[in-house]
Amino acid sequence: MELRDWRRLLLPRAAGRAGYFAFPEETTRGNRLQLLEDGREAYPAMLAAIAAARETVHLETYILRADKAGRLFSDALIERARHGVAVRLIFDAVGSLDLPGSFVQALRNAGVQVLEYHPVAPWRPRWAWGRRDHRKTLVVDGSVAFTGGVNISEVYLPPEQGGSGWRDLHVRVEGPAAYDLDRLFRQVWHSKTGRWFPLVGQPGERHGHSLVHVAANSEFLRRQLIRRALLHSIRRSRRRVVGAVAYFIPDRRVRRALFSAVKRGVRVDLLVPEVSDIPAVAYASQFYYDTLLSHGVRLHAWPGTVLHAKAFAVDRLWASIGSYNITNRSLVSNLEVNLNVLDRGFAGRLEEVITSDIARSREIKLDEWRKRPYSELVLERLFWLLRSWF
Repeated sequence: MELRDWRRLLLPRAAGRAGYFAFPEETTRGNRLQLLEDGREAYPAMLAAIAAARETVHLETYILRADKAGRLFSDALIERARHGVAVRLIFDAVGSLDLPGSFVQALRNAGVQVLEYHPVAPWRPRWAWGRRDHRKTLVVDGSVAFTGGVNISEVYLPPEQGGSGWRDLHVRVEGPAAYDLDRLFRQVWHSKTGRWFPLVGQPGERHGHSLVHVAANSEFLRRQLIRRALLHSIRRSRRRVVGAVAYFIPDRRVRRALFSAVKRGVRVDLLVPEVSDIPAVAYASQFYYDTLLSHGVRLHAWPGTVLHAKAFAVDRLWASIGSYNITNRSLVSNLEVNLNVLDRGFAGRLEEVITSDIARSREIKLDEWRKRPYSELVLERLFWLLRSWF
């Protein structure tokens, strides 16, 4: 069903004014969510879930490294596979370009089923260099799942564990939404291998009270699903919009939605990177800072480490967290998935975490921003012209 056919759900009285958000019919009730910060919290929770697996482990990631973090996960996957658990792994060929063949072969030798998404093969017709699997999901036994921005790489580990301490957000979910994430995994697996496998777990089993829609961009269908949900929520906002946006190249409709929110009296705060792992994208993003600041959008530069989070909270009622960036590539090329959540507790917690990060960041002021070197202006214009590639 297309987003234009969404109907509004009349929520229980406990949800108060939340009814002004629109959710699709595929939305599931009865989910329990836990927000996880960085690899410091996400990795132990994910590894514990894998260790407890009894039937299936499905891991899908854009980046898989053969480093400290990668070895932690490979050891966990191998251990479960050797105990008879059906373990399947999907990794993206470009995101994991430097992954050694020996690392993958060791997984296969132990019984892990491995799918390399769109291998690098320029000699093949239509080999789809630009179409990548950017999702980061883990589903265990069809009932416990994880998704967000965290890949499998030691850059997400804290410095005291030998990592780079990248700032990111992930979420643990129990309930029907976990089953929906498992179905997405199976769709990718079938589309590339032609093989089906049975799903485990109970799609209607409830563990909490959160209303969740698993919003996924497919390769060709429902391409704008995540973006439309975000636009709708910003347009319906009444008090505050906060976001952590690692890669932010907003098109005209996104900018207008933000500007209109500010004009209505909504406070809009966006956490943006001060240090980026992809400088070209950062320059293209900075091209818009002057316009955003001029229209009252508040920008805050996260200091020190790389900001990699992709999350929004609106009015402490609606939240979205996942792999989706505000860029052209996420919109038209990548496989992405976000959890759109209608829950006061979770949305409030997400807003508090982002607000706390904002308090530790440097607010970008318009007058100061306009004093940046001319060389920066040139680079911003150059990479803005190339924005469709990002």
